[in-house]
Amino acid sequence: MIAQPCRPGIRGEARSMRSGVTDAALIDEALRALLARHGSAEVDASYAAYDEHPADEPDEWGDLASWRRAAAAS
Repeated sequence: MIAQPCRPGIRGEARSMRSGVTDAALIDEALRALLARHGSAEVDASYAAYDEHPADEPDEWGDLASWRRAAAAS
């Protein structure tokens, strides 16, 4: 049970957008959307990490781009 009050009018706005849907279904949809957005943010953060350190940037193990070329050639 969710007993926390929400922003005034938001429940009515949601009900008007999704008429015929129960409050429980609206909350389920909202939570699914939140989880999907969070998952997208995690993927975006992963891509950002690759942008910060490109594959051809060497580190203590060498560089990934050279390894990929060597693996493809073998």
